[in-house]
Amino acid sequence: MKPKRLVLIGGGQMGRALMSGILSSSILEPSQVCFVDPSKETQQWWGEHYPEVACEDLKSGVDSSDVVLLAVKPNLVPVVTTDQNVDFDGKLVISVAAGISLGQLASWIGHHRVVRVMPNTPSLVREGASGFCCDTQVDATTRDWIQSVLSCVGLAVEVAETQMDAVTGLSGSGPAYVCLIIEALADGGVQAGLPRPLAMKLATQTVLGTAKMIDSTGRHPGELKDAVASPGGTTIAAIAELEKNAIRGALMQAVQASAERSQQMGK
Repeated sequence: MKPKRLVLIGGGQMGRALMSGILSSSILEPSQVCFVDPSKETQQWWGEHYPEVACEDLKSGVDSSDVVLLAVKPNLVPVVTTDQNVDFDGKLVISVAAGISLGQLASWIGHHRVVRVMPNTPSLVREGASGFCCDTQVDATTRDWIQSVLSCVGLAVEVAETQMDAVTGLSGSGPAYVCLIIEALADGGVQAGLPRPLAMKLATQTVLGTAKMIDSTGRHPGELKDAVASPGGTTIAAIAELEKNAIRGALMQAVQASAERSQQMGK
């Protein structure tokens, strides 16, 4: 698939992350891209960072493009897609709004050439994890193109739509859980006597390094955990405290709660 032009509707953080990846990888040239966003602050950001990317109104942006990337809040998706002045016929429509199903998108725009994506905020630093699913009128060539676009900002996996709520609960909301964990680890370091800036730096690098180690070695986290936990040592004592406070159950319940909320939003 070689789209002629793409319009980004919603120029906030996620839209910026995805578009930055697209432009830096030369999948599309700046002349092939435009964005729609009524916010003066957002328009100013784009003017400062990508002055060659045109800002257009909704109708002209969609009319002149063959791919529409919806990066607005979920409550605005039906507003945009049912605008009587805008014709989505023949357009590939990609939505990154949580909880909005393929069926809903298709009913609003009038066809089934739609894609649902759940990216996450580390896409801003090209370390994202995105799940996507496609409706019936999205062919294999288009799926490959979507995969390449999302891969510009990190890992991209195609899943069944029935799995999208779980993707939302795990990787979509997951950065917030990890931020809480890093903050809590740093707080523990401060409690144990470290200056806060040092505690935060050590906590952040520990999480980053551990994630890279799991990814690069392919070893199970449990195996790597056991390698650190010496008999009668400091680590196993700490793990016992975590288990007393049900850290595993709390994280599992967090993922489940987020997935259930995503499912509710789609009804």
